[in-house]
Amino acid sequence: MKMSNIQRIGFARPRNWAVVAGSALAMCGLFTANSQAAVTTAADEPGKAHAFPIKAPVARPKVDKLGPLPTMTGTVPVQRSTTVARTSAALTAAANDRVGLRALVVAVDEDDWGVATWKSVLDRVGAAYDVLYTRTQPLTAQSLLQGDGTGRYNAILLTNNSLLHPDGDGGFVSGLDTAEWNVLWAYERDFGVRQASLYTAYGTFPEDYCLRAGSEGGVGDTPISTQLTTAGAGVFDYLKSGVNVPISLSYVYRGTIAAGCSADPVITAGGDVLGVRSTSTDGRERMALTFTSNQYLPQADLLTYGLFRWATRGLFLGEQRHYLNADVDDWFSYTDHLKADGTLDTDPGFRLTRSDAVAFYNRQNSFRSANSLASAFKLNIAYNGEGAELLSLPTCLLNLPVLDGLTSYSRCRASSFTWINHTFSHPKMNSTDYGTNYSEILANRTRAGLLGLSVDPKVLKTGEYSGLGVYHPDPDNDIDPPTDHGLAASNPELLRAAKDLGVKYLHGNMSFNSHKPSCFNCGIYHPLEPAVMVVPDWPTNIAYHTTTPDEETLFYNSYYGPSGKFPYWPANQTYAQIIGHESDVAMQHVMSGSVYTHTFHQGNARDYGSGKSLVFDWLEAVAAKYNSYYKVPLLTPNWGTLAEYTENRTKHFAGLGNVNAVYDRVADTVTFTSTAATTVFATNAAVAGATAYGTDTVGQVTLAAGTPVTVAASVRP
Repeated sequence: MKMSNIQRIGFARPRNWAVVAGSALAMCGLFTANSQAAVTTAADEPGKAHAFPIKAPVARPKVDKLGPLPTMTGTVPVQRSTTVARTSAALTAAANDRVGLRALVVAVDEDDWGVATWKSVLDRVGAAYDVLYTRTQPLTAQSLLQGDGTGRYNAILLTNNSLLHPDGDGGFVSGLDTAEWNVLWAYERDFGVRQASLYTAYGTFPEDYCLRAGSEGGVGDTPISTQLTTAGAGVFDYLKSGVNVPISLSYVYRGTIAAGCSADPVITAGGDVLGVRSTSTDGRERMALTFTSNQYLPQADLLTYGLFRWATRGLFLGEQRHYLNADVDDWFSYTDHLKADGTLDTDPGFRLTRSDAVAFYNRQNSFRSANSLASAFKLNIAYNGEGAELLSLPTCLLNLPVLDGLTSYSRCRASSFTWINHTFSHPKMNSTDYGTNYSEILANRTRAGLLGLSVDPKVLKTGEYSGLGVYHPDPDNDIDPPTDHGLAASNPELLRAAKDLGVKYLHGNMSFNSHKPSCFNCGIYHPLEPAVMVVPDWPTNIAYHTTTPDEETLFYNSYYGPSGKFPYWPANQTYAQIIGHESDVAMQHVMSGSVYTHTFHQGNARDYGSGKSLVFDWLEAVAAKYNSYYKVPLLTPNWGTLAEYTENRTKHFAGLGNVNAVYDRVADTVTFTSTAATTVFATNAAVAGATAYGTDTVGQVTLAAGTPVTVAASVRP
């Protein structure tokens, strides 16, 4: 029996997108490698930065391909007399021209795989949406309307076209009965709202999408190649011309378009149609894909946002852009050095040379030149000022006498990087007193000023993310994994010193559950000091103590090889394979729109030959994959701007449930109202300060409680 009405959710708390579900590979803190060489660490000493290798995801999660949809013959008759708008002629005419900026996900039940896929993209965007579980919840005309007759939704998102489920007698029944299908279709027709179906079979139930049977079957790990048609290129215009959207781990219906039908293919594989845009006989606009796309697959990253954007005509609360940021920690310090023969150098360890820094700077320039979509890319350098020599003059020349070439060249190239306060001497700050914390933060700023390095005082990255509730009970234990005690176990004296010095943002890490925000691209107001926000980084499996491909390969296989500490791969991996795996994981973050930076260490910046470094091997692999799909730019905000963005996203999600945004088709405007003061993101609404990204604009609208704000709208075709 169907119960209650549509499940109302201003936004859904997103899945833990950072965790490999059901796998021992879930990120669970910092771990040391399997070999004795990799686990040996030195005691803390002045001028020496220590860290643990961080265990990051090894590969994108995989979910087995699903099978075919149940089938049913016949059609649901369209009842053209069905109407959703109220009966008053004047009210009907006015209401039909207004719809809220909110999506309705129409699913079978909570086990419907398409729910997670739709929620994934909607939560990333920060969109307002509801979910209707048709197996138990009724669909009524009134549930599709706001109190004044305005349409509640500007997009209808089906998990699949038929919504069939077992009827208990060996057959199948649709989650929507004939009357409910007609209520939904009448709403789409009366209010001019588009429908997108995530997974669609050819056939005529409940209605004809103009698809005709070809062949069908499963696709495994090896993806099939596809092409966007001219119509598809317009819908997915953030993808590059001629893009191949790889489809894998899916069940695929390969169909054709019925002759004389009002439809255009949007994606094809050879001569087979895998996606269609069609118009129903009563004038409703629909788009449908004919293959499964769970939320972990690249095809979902590439296409589901475009489906949602098309359904909303590009007008919605929230936004999506793509980012590439990288931190290089411990600059000016020595760090442990795992050598290719398995020995660990801790005395003194490894420190970049001037020639390494020159090669690193040159590689950044060549990276920008080779990747037009990342032409503004700039590395973040988290520095420890104790290791810098104040007497080393700023020069880019070789022939001037200097005390320390790394310091001298860093001063010369100060404006070429974004500098981050990583504390003066890199101490563990889990139990340090107020005076030590204050001194470490301030001394590092002061040293930066003397060196001519511009540092945002609002941002702090502590050594090993210490002081934020993740530590081993034995402060001298640098071998065993630390325990995530939660942010409530943070060092209050660190927080107090940071606040007193104007720090607003502390780096956290997505390895730690307590550092993972509850919403996408958000931060966490610290529970012990709300004036400070924790903004997490992404870990990588490029280990802090490796400087060459051979060293990284040794480390990686000691973790993930068949005899490793966390065996995953059936055979030891080559360096090329490792970079392939690591860039695949990073691409999942980039395609999702994650703004968080990826963390490396100064040893990873070493010039191991011909100007190459582990950092840029990773960056170049990620950029190459991005360039093969996208034509919208990769953004690289400096760390202060990045952190402010995460704070704005946090405010967006906190206020989203209070906001009602209504598009007026006749006036071509959007009116925002809120029951409480808030600020939210909006796409393609002409709010003050909106900026272009691809063919869309993104801005923020600030609302006072009960005070409408009306701006021009820009809907997409």
